[in-house]
Amino acid sequence: MATMRSTKQTGAHTHDQEVIDPLSTPRTSFNSDEQQLQRLGYKPVLHRSFQLIDNFSAAFAAMYFVGGIRVTYFLGIGAGGPLAYWTSYLVTCVFTFITAGMLAEICSALPAAGSLYFWAAEAAGPRYGRLTGFIVAWWTTTAWTTFTASVSQSAANYMLAEISVFDLSFTTDTTDVKFRAVQWICAEALLAVAMGIQYLPPKTYKYVFRVASAVVLLDFILNIIWFPIAVSKTYGFRSAHDAFLTQYNGTGASTGWDWCLSFLSTAGILVGYDASGHVAEETKHASRNAARGLWWSAFWSAVLGIPIVILFLFCAPDIDTFLSFVSPQPFVNVYALALGQGGHILMNIICIVGLVLNCSVASVAASRLVFAVARDGVLPFSDWIARVDHHGNPRNAITVIWLVSSLLLLTILPSAVAFTSLVSAAGVPTFAAYGVVALGRAFLTPGEFTDGAWRLGFLSRPLIFLSIPFNWFAVAVLVSPYVFPVTAQTLNYAGIILGAITIFGFISWLVVPEHRWLEKRRLLAVRQAQSSNLATTDSSSDLTPK
Repeated sequence: MATMRSTKQTGAHTHDQEVIDPLSTPRTSFNSDEQQLQRLGYKPVLHRSFQLIDNFSAAFAAMYFVGGIRVTYFLGIGAGGPLAYWTSYLVTCVFTFITAGMLAEICSALPAAGSLYFWAAEAAGPRYGRLTGFIVAWWTTTAWTTFTASVSQSAANYMLAEISVFDLSFTTDTTDVKFRAVQWICAEALLAVAMGIQYLPPKTYKYVFRVASAVVLLDFILNIIWFPIAVSKTYGFRSAHDAFLTQYNGTGASTGWDWCLSFLSTAGILVGYDASGHVAEETKHASRNAARGLWWSAFWSAVLGIPIVILFLFCAPDIDTFLSFVSPQPFVNVYALALGQGGHILMNIICIVGLVLNCSVASVAASRLVFAVARDGVLPFSDWIARVDHHGNPRNAITVIWLVSSLLLLTILPSAVAFTSLVSAAGVPTFAAYGVVALGRAFLTPGEFTDGAWRLGFLSRPLIFLSIPFNWFAVAVLVSPYVFPVTAQTLNYAGIILGAITIFGFISWLVVPEHRWLEKRRLLAVRQAQSSNLATTDSSSDLTPK
């Protein structure tokens, strides 16, 4: 505590002050959370005020499974049809549970704000850890920042869809620069609201987490109850055959790959549960609660998504009707058909509020990533970016995320394709990072990182190996073209963007001096410190997720 107070009072947050030797650090902290963070090589500067419910909500609200299914539904059934969509979703659920378990275990052993890149670096071992850490840091920061920008645009699309519902004279054609200008203004305004909320002190912001999760559940309940009742009174349900057994090839790909492309939407929904790890340094009893928050947020997002998928298969109109809507967000038109002009407005307001909160919560993960990288002294102006205010909030890192996300939104103006290409890259680096952590744990550091308060026991090795093929399969699907034959207009630029940021990570590894970030000696010291303090792990927290 004394360390945290003195650091905040001086306002100085340099690499040398915040990054410490895990082996030589005396245990001056008053609680186990601070002691564990010191064993990971960092001094505590963030305000630790989040409970398990807040950590859970950080990922649950960031994933926003109802909104994700709604946005990608017609994209999903366009590849393989309803039969491919619901079966692919169930497969995705199973491997989400597996991957989340694998990540929760290493999160429990290494609960630090750097999260994925820190886990990847340690899992890769001293020989490959530094290079791996650089590349995964670029991947995850890019993913969360582009996701923050994309969610604000999605919220704007829900607003602007009312133009087509009420048949107003203003265009909704994304090829028209006038519409894109309005879309950009709305997206920037909603981003400002979402980011502005983040400047609240952590003790207050934890209620934003909880409200965001409540809105997700409200959205879920209204869709489960109100939407089908309205559909039964208007255009009616689809038959069981049409809802479950219909096949459709809307991609032009071969039959087998067309089916695989349904994972583009199902996997894209169930990703981002690593957010719980990003706020681990602000979570009380982090070794237990951050891991639990990660796993249970993934579990409940996947499980609650199953009835939503079934509901939409029965209640949504056929794909030809859907494609007839000239709207930036056709699901608003679907709600208008079912709920009427008045009812759909309430539903749309809930969607927009949910997305704004989703954007704010997602930017928490992004800002903590940037804070962690800056704390290690890598970024330009690292001292300023890593500085926290007197509430223990990384305000400057939040400002950086806001600025970068705002600049990304500018790409809406020149071309609809430019911004869409950036957004398509949001999920790819995250799945790649999950795959890298699994590969490292399987082959480079087998049997390690099992000493946290949340352990898989004998299931650890099998789950690690099972998570590898699915996550790299998801990467392959997400970088694949979605429409065949491929042209400049239909090319998926996600793979190109992933390759570019990987190159940036490699260059950073070459340019940044080893003593500045993720040096081999420190990576090894963290592992040694973990091993030497195994006996201090809470003996009452055993085994498997509870």
